[in-house]
Amino acid sequence: MIPVGEFKSLGIEQNSQFRVLKPWWDVLSEYLCVAMLMIGVFGCTLQLTQDKIACLPSHITSPKNEAVDCNYIIDYSNNNSDSSIVTELFGRKNNLDIHQYLFVNHYCYERFVHWYAKYFPYLVVIHSMIFMVASSFWFKFPGTSSKIDLFVNILGKCFDSPWTTRALSEVSEERGEEKLVSLRRSTMSKDFKDHRSDEEENIGLLRSTSVKSNSEKKVQDPQPTPSVLDKKEGEQAKALFEKVKKFRTHVEEADILYLMYVLQTSLKVFKFLIIIVYTAVLVQNIEVIVRCDVPPDLTGFHVFCCTHTKAHLFSKLAYCYFCFVGVYGLMCIYTLYWVFHRPLKEYSFEHVRLETGVIDIPDVKNDFAFLFHLVDQYDALYPKRFAVFLSEVSESHLHQLNLNYEWTNRKLRAHLSKNSKDNLELCLMGLPGLPDTVFEITEIESLRLEQVKNVTIPAGVAKLDSLQELSLIYCPAKLQLLALNHLKEQLKVLRLAFESSEEIPLWMYTLHSLEELYLTGPLTNEVSKSGNLESLRDLSNLRLLSLRSNLRKIPPSVGDLASQLKALCIHNEGVKLQAFSTLKKLTNLVSLELSGCELERIPSAVFSLNNLQELDLKENKLCTVEEILSLQHCRRLVTLRLWHNKITYIPDHIAKLHTLETLDISWNKLKKLPSRLFYCTRLRHLDISHNQITSIPSEVNILSGLQFFSAAFNSLESLPEELFSCKRIKTLVLSNNCLSYLSPKVGNLAQLVRLDIKGNRLDSLPLEIGECSLLRCTGLIVEDSLFDLLPSDLRKKLSQG
Repeated sequence: MIPVGEFKSLGIEQNSQFRVLKPWWDVLSEYLCVAMLMIGVFGCTLQLTQDKIACLPSHITSPKNEAVDCNYIIDYSNNNSDSSIVTELFGRKNNLDIHQYLFVNHYCYERFVHWYAKYFPYLVVIHSMIFMVASSFWFKFPGTSSKIDLFVNILGKCFDSPWTTRALSEVSEERGEEKLVSLRRSTMSKDFKDHRSDEEENIGLLRSTSVKSNSEKKVQDPQPTPSVLDKKEGEQAKALFEKVKKFRTHVEEADILYLMYVLQTSLKVFKFLIIIVYTAVLVQNIEVIVRCDVPPDLTGFHVFCCTHTKAHLFSKLAYCYFCFVGVYGLMCIYTLYWVFHRPLKEYSFEHVRLETGVIDIPDVKNDFAFLFHLVDQYDALYPKRFAVFLSEVSESHLHQLNLNYEWTNRKLRAHLSKNSKDNLELCLMGLPGLPDTVFEITEIESLRLEQVKNVTIPAGVAKLDSLQELSLIYCPAKLQLLALNHLKEQLKVLRLAFESSEEIPLWMYTLHSLEELYLTGPLTNEVSKSGNLESLRDLSNLRLLSLRSNLRKIPPSVGDLASQLKALCIHNEGVKLQAFSTLKKLTNLVSLELSGCELERIPSAVFSLNNLQELDLKENKLCTVEEILSLQHCRRLVTLRLWHNKITYIPDHIAKLHTLETLDISWNKLKKLPSRLFYCTRLRHLDISHNQITSIPSEVNILSGLQFFSAAFNSLESLPEELFSCKRIKTLVLSNNCLSYLSPKVGNLAQLVRLDIKGNRLDSLPLEIGECSLLRCTGLIVEDSLFDLLPSDLRKKLSQG
């Protein structure tokens, strides 16, 4: 006997964890399969008994001297009460021993009993097992089992999560409070109601692109109390939100679960049709009396009449099995009707939204929707509780709680540091939101948020009286109205980095106290025409504007800042800047930086900037600067940076730039310097490093006020003695050249603080280096071997202080 326990893996026990995905017809079908399996097992047990068939020889022949059919004889004996006929047939001795009877029984069973009568119980067992396997096929198929298992696991955790209970109870409380407020308002006088409505209009969020929804107000305005949900439960709920989000994204893109369920049901219907047809045809072949023709040479008899001992019971079991299969087939047909006549690829949470009041629960589709339709058949409470984890309101509420738990006042203070402007800065990176505890650190002067999600700056920012600088790096932010009013008066510096122009917040244009604005992100010509920067004219105090983008022309709105803008920086990320008409309007501009703009020559618009003091053309494609003569119209120009270009020579008329104090022509392709360069007598800072220069003109001594000189990474083999006549030099960088000798006149540089001569071919250092009274060991950059060659007293002197 086959134990029932062997079939547990195919039955209800194995799939109990998937019960939430089994509607009532699938459950009924499983029980029908169990019933059919029991019929088959019972039939197999009967089939294993020894007495399967019993045969006796017939002595009567037909009128044609042929053996008479056994059924005819039985019918004849039943219609005639004379028992002598039966005696005549079977009562006489046959002279056959027991072995011959056993042989005939086996021979007739194997040759003349119909195969369906012999193997019926085994067929029932096989068919029942196939039905069971088909019923759980999509639970075990590799393409669907992992998704189903994950969904059931998430569904169970969401159902049992304390956060689900809390969220639903809070919604119930809020709805109760809304009804109470509505009832009270209905009894108010008209004047009082008007006053109340005016107050409510002033409490909300200003969004960057749209008005805040009612569902978001429910989360942002009230501050949650952390007493009900502890930190561990909050972390578990947070992990569940992430799992639900990832699972939804993955499952909503496919229909494999739906298709596998349809295929599974179709196969069951096809199998049912085959079984019902051949069972109806073959069940009549289960006969009690079987005629058997045996060769007379074996026993001396030609015809044996055999009785199939289990045929009567098998016939009843077959008809019972036929009924069960019929009911099973009806369930399968109903399943197909349900699959094809219901919109199972979409699931609406409309009833949940109406019941809970949480209006941002999204409808789901494809496989995700199909799973919810199945779960809804099991228990409608499951989708309701799961919907909490689809709601952005619930998620942001939970995130805020977890943030407040995790980012305590002490932990935030550990992230305080001084920035480049010596302001006390708090930098937060990669957080899922902005903790409320930030606004308890009132001494913050700069707040930097990098890739922080769901940033909403509440009215609590008004506590930060010292806040003057705000950086939002790839984190679009929303402001409450009271927060905006505070930042209008306090904020001086704003840094924004964005991935699309739509992320530029509209509230930026209302910050009338803003002095510095840094924008990093795509601002193409089309963007400027669409009006994203058209409101810069309202920033009446703006002094510095930095655009790190991919512009093809300077936005026209920049020209509206002509009266107050002092500094303009454009970092163009390698896109060619072609139109400069707006630049001519900026007559008060003091500093201009055009970096990475693919410039091949200095723009003529620059020459009209009479107040320009600093010009930086870094990382362009300048090969020649013949038009440098026109820079003499910029009568206040003191700093010129032409570094990181492809300049091959400097024209002599650079000497016309009499006001120049800083010149940086490093990282170019210069091979020599014009002697007229050194007639810019006001030069204090000269950087010619990273070129191919082989010599320095002796006219260098004209620069009596030179304080910084760098000629590193060139091909210098010697230095002019006149260089050491520039006695005000404080920094001299000559590293990575081909120098084999350093003049003792280096001792004339009494103000020298830093000397870098590393990476040359020097054999020794002049002892006069000790006469540089301000030079110390930390400022002397040279190989250790050369330093060790100096006298011990000189080394000791350089090491002092």
